[in-house]
Amino acid sequence: MILEKKSKKKINVEKIIPKLLFLMAAISVFTTIGIILTLIFETFIFFDRVSIVEFFTESKWLPFASVPSFGIMPLVVGTLKITVIAAVVAVPIGLATAIFLSEYASEKTRRIIKPILEVLAGIPTIVYGFFALTFVTPVLRDLFPSLDMFNALSPGIVVGIMIMPMVASLSEDALVSVPKSIREGAYALGATKLETTIKVVLPAAISGIVASIVLGLSRAIGETMIVSVAGGSTPSMNMDVTSSIQTMTAYIVQVSSGDAGYGTTIYYSIYAVGMTLFVFTLVMNLLAQFISRRFREEY
Repeated sequence: MILEKKSKKKINVEKIIPKLLFLMAAISVFTTIGIILTLIFETFIFFDRVSIVEFFTESKWLPFASVPSFGIMPLVVGTLKITVIAAVVAVPIGLATAIFLSEYASEKTRRIIKPILEVLAGIPTIVYGFFALTFVTPVLRDLFPSLDMFNALSPGIVVGIMIMPMVASLSEDALVSVPKSIREGAYALGATKLETTIKVVLPAAISGIVASIVLGLSRAIGETMIVSVAGGSTPSMNMDVTSSIQTMTAYIVQVSSGDAGYGTTIYYSIYAVGMTLFVFTLVMNLLAQFISRRFREEY
């Protein structure tokens, strides 16, 4: 009798658990759908008031002017400035760190460096923002006196520092996953450790490395607080990294902080900018998945 009750209880649990797990998965799916639909509906309201052609072709973003202009390209240029500078900082340092940890570091050294990378990844971005404004910018102004207090260079460097642990960690995972037998085969043919790393291990792990870089850059594109604190709020189409800029995320923060009333064109513009940002990050993530599948090595 007792065994029968236990058996029935076990069967009930087995029936409930899959339904519970499905519910959890469904919540994440419906949340994503809700976010996308909200962006789409509010963006349509904006484009009812502002021409979509003007939005993508105008070279001025002046939503608060007496005669407003809603050309998003200055915000896109500002975002790309930050992303390019971040890539220049994060990719070589992150990749070099990954190579060192996977191919050269001892177990003791790895146990020291890995937690440091994890700490960097866990620092709040607002802290990075004030670090860029109060430390990095003054240091750079000593080197480049023409550098404005708010500029693209300082937040770009700090965003690169922020995403570097992601690039390093994911790249190291890709390098470590390369079978040891491949390395031993290269050594047997007379290759040095450096030659094995550069010519054998890196090509074998290229899909994971490129995916980590693309994911890191998509994180840089969507960064908010660092560029809001240290980048400024001056949309500009020029390529000067020493002057104030404004990114798409920084503009969303500016308007969301109360600079525009609910229902105004400026209010709905944050959804149009958000949709543009969403498309950027979506394309980056799809690109990472494509590269990962296209160049994946089967062992």
